[in-house]
Amino acid sequence: MQRFRFPSLAASAVVLAASAAFPAAAGQTTFVIDPEHTYPSFEADHFGGLSVWRGKFNKSSGKVVLDRQAGTGEVEVRIDMASADFGLDKMNEAAQGEVLFDSAKYPEAVYRGKLASFKDGKPGEVDGELTLHGVTRPLKLEILGFKCMPQHPVLKREYCGADALASFQRDDFGMAAGKDYGFDMTVTLRIQVEAIAEE
Repeated sequence: MQRFRFPSLAASAVVLAASAAFPAAAGQTTFVIDPEHTYPSFEADHFGGLSVWRGKFNKSSGKVVLDRQAGTGEVEVRIDMASADFGLDKMNEAAQGEVLFDSAKYPEAVYRGKLASFKDGKPGEVDGELTLHGVTRPLKLEILGFKCMPQHPVLKREYCGADALASFQRDDFGMAAGKDYGFDMTVTLRIQVEAIAEE
């Protein structure tokens, strides 16, 4: 009998990252996600509470448009599913197959959303959609922390960072590995992200 023990996810989410073009407007600043300081990670159940498996995605990209005065913004994040890292080589290999990510068929997860719930110029959440494993569903990210620096000490441009959180049911995205063995399908997505203003 085959044993399944993979968390899943994406992001996801959120988190966020890569080639999206947003129209510029007065008051808007476009930020490019810094892949060297962005860390989408996830947590998922193994055998109905036996333990919690954790992993991360090593490759993500994207852009954020922010207008603090208007209290609006947009985000697009792209995650390379083949970059999933559980800290175990065999699990990394198995997770890429059809039983979970099927990354040959679905190489990217994409999160798109609008920044919302602004307070003192800072967004409190993102109302968006996650496309994962060929399925698109609504997903709201809670922004636990948000801060901007007027000038990065090295790059000399505005620099912003955030810490975001969301959860979803992975079987809603067609990834039900282990469900018959009592695995909880809940995945918790955590995203640490930093982004630099475009020149």
